[in-house]
This record gives sequence, structure tokens and C-alpha cells, in this order.
Amino acid sequence: MYTGSAILCAVLAAVLVSAGCLSSIFPDPVPAPIPTPTPVPIPTTESPVSTVSVSQMALQPSDIPSDYILKSRSDLTYMEMSPISHDLGWRAGYTVTYYRINEEKYDMTGLRQVIYLYPLANMKKVYDLKKDSIDSYNPETTTIYELPCPKTGDRTFAYRMTDNSRSPSLSTYSIIFTKKDVYEELTMGGTTTDFETLKALAQTAADKIR
Repeated sequence: MYTGSAILCAVLAAVLVSAGCLSSIFPDPVPAPIPTPTPVPIPTTESPVSTVSVSQMALQPSDIPSDYILKSRSDLTYMEMSPISHDLGWRAGYTVTYYRINEEKYDMTGLRQVIYLYPLANMKKVYDLKKDSIDSYNPETTTIYELPCPKTGDRTFAYRMTDNSRSPSLSTYSIIFTKKDVYEELTMGGTTTDFETLKALAQTAADKIR
């Protein structure tokens, strides 16, 4: 009996030892980490119409070259607008004018920005009517040259207008564009003009439409 117990203990000891050796050779598998779900970004929907006031879309003195000064800025009223603007649903407007004057160099240059708000559904019609009015100038007294210009907003048209009835002839540069429910005109004219500056200002103006 004693011998049998001793044998059983020896067998158990051998099993335990072998189990320890096996576990060192074949360790228990480490459970795989549970992956953390990646958050899915929720797409933001941009408003199809402007969400800031027309005065906030106007070019500020800090946006303009430092040698220009603010001449005037004001809201536009319904009574100032033409009947066709009323028919197209004109809702609000704003205008701002800057001047650069250098008497020593006989330089006087003006920069004007006009902003109109119309219903979104009428924006293409507003743009097309303006382009048609540009094309309708009398070619005997006025020459229109379309100019290359980066796309600004949804629709863009840039041109140089030369008044041949004056001596010397006077040229002005203009960019018209629409973005969302906003129509804008930027015009520069005078003794010294810079179309590159006008293009940069048009992009600045478009970026203000939010």
C-alpha cells in the first residue's frame, strides 16, 4: 500500500513537471486585442446660400493695398434698384469705394465693389443679363476686351472697357462673378490700373462669401 502511494505521488509529480515544461514550450495564446472602432466623420453640409450679411462681404481697408483710402461704403436700397432687378427678386445690396490719389504723380485711381443678393434660382439669369448688357455697348465709342481670369465663385467674366470717345482714351477693368446667391462687380479705373491686383481682390471678395 505504501509502495502504491509512493508510485502514485511520483506519477502525479511527473505529470505536473511535464505540464510545466509543455506550457513553457507552447504558451497559452494571448487573446487578440479588440480593435477600437475608427470614428466615421460626419459630413458637413455647406449652405447653398450666403449666411453672412452683405456688409461682411465687403472688402475692408485691410484687404486693399495700403496706398488706397476708403471713399465711401453703404447699404443699397430697394428704391435705388432698377425694375428688372426687382423682377429678379433683388433682396439686398452693398457698395464700397476706394481711391488712390498721388498729386505729385498725377495719379488718381478708383476701385469699386458692388454686392447684390438674389434668389439662388435666378443667379444664372442675373449673370447672363449683365453679360448681355456688356456686349450691347456701342462698338463705335466703346471697345470691350474679354480678359483671362481664374474662375471666381460659380461664374466669372473679366473684361477691359475702353472709352474711345475720350482723348486720351480711358480704360477700366472689371470682374463680375456669382457665388451662391451673391452677385458681385469689382471695377478699377483711373490713371494707373493693375489688373493683377483686381484679380487678387476678386478672390478675396469671393472668400468672404460664406
